[in-house]
Amino acid sequence: MITEIAVKNFKSLKNIKVQTRNLNLLMGLNGMGKSSFIQTLLLLMQSDKLEDRVLDLKGLLAQIGQGRDAFYQFADDEFIGINLGFDNQEFYNWKFKYQSDKEKLTAELGYTKKQMEFFRSSTKKFQYINAERIGPQEIYDASSVVVADKKQLGLQGEFAAYYINLFGGTHEVRKELQHGDAISTKLNAQLNAWMHEISPGVSVNTKYIPEVNKVILDYQFDYGNQKTNSFRPKNVGFGISYVLPIVLALLTAEEGKIIVIENPESHIHPKGQAELGKLISLAASIGAQLFIETHSDHILNGIRVAVKEQHIVKEKVNIMYFEKTTTEKEQYTKITQIRVDKNGTLSEYPKDFLDEWSNQISQLI
Repeated sequence: MITEIAVKNFKSLKNIKVQTRNLNLLMGLNGMGKSSFIQTLLLLMQSDKLEDRVLDLKGLLAQIGQGRDAFYQFADDEFIGINLGFDNQEFYNWKFKYQSDKEKLTAELGYTKKQMEFFRSSTKKFQYINAERIGPQEIYDASSVVVADKKQLGLQGEFAAYYINLFGGTHEVRKELQHGDAISTKLNAQLNAWMHEISPGVSVNTKYIPEVNKVILDYQFDYGNQKTNSFRPKNVGFGISYVLPIVLALLTAEEGKIIVIENPESHIHPKGQAELGKLISLAASIGAQLFIETHSDHILNGIRVAVKEQHIVKEKVNIMYFEKTTTEKEQYTKITQIRVDKNGTLSEYPKDFLDEWSNQISQLI
């Protein structure tokens, strides 16, 4: 597990260093540096020549551009630093030389083959689902390489339907992640039970069409002891399709897996967001490491309740609040790390963190 991340001279991250845990929640106003923080991880994951000290600024996971797009504009040093620490006390400190017009940056020093083998093995299980998830579709793509071989859902969750079709009836969901109302421990049943928390009574069905290597997905709803006719995703709404790959990623979490999710709350009712907070906590409790970027108080409060109800121990939760510091000479990101006690109480309440409800109510009184 990654236990420490330090970044220097990357976009708005002038010089930050944070301790990380199993569940890392990134919060703050827009444009404060949350996505930049996540991108440092994505850059390392997508750089297939990192063993040769090369960082790819444009790749499958992140499209930063050229050196000038990545470099902190007020920097005193001519390098971008990305440092990771792991729980076995292994540390990686890369200093990539700044070149304004290059899409690949080279580090001054590298690491031994054995050290890089450890880095790759520690980050091999990696799932990233970005904020621009695929919406409701008439038909979904299938890929045996992405799903069957790599156990991936796609950056936009575009292979979620095929994953359900392939593993829904065979994959056993970990006991800690199981929903109490599910009819079995299989992925299909557990997925539907957790989706009920988002939209009561909904069921997900898939059908693989081998002739075109595509998957059809539809939804049904319970009424009494029966089910409605099947509905196409486009006739149900964005929320269910947007959250489906998120729930799926969390239910297939495993020890040592790194899961990065942006805005899991998109298009979801507050009650469903709180339940997502609980499921996020359960996934982190089994040893997965999650980096969740969110603007949702309900996600946060779902996690706080999960701590109080002992679904996850407080030591595994790390909340990071991002804000900007502005001086006469520069502007950069500041990160405040917030802890949660056993009762779900937060150690700090920075300005603009959770007080917008009170701000609006005070104007109505």
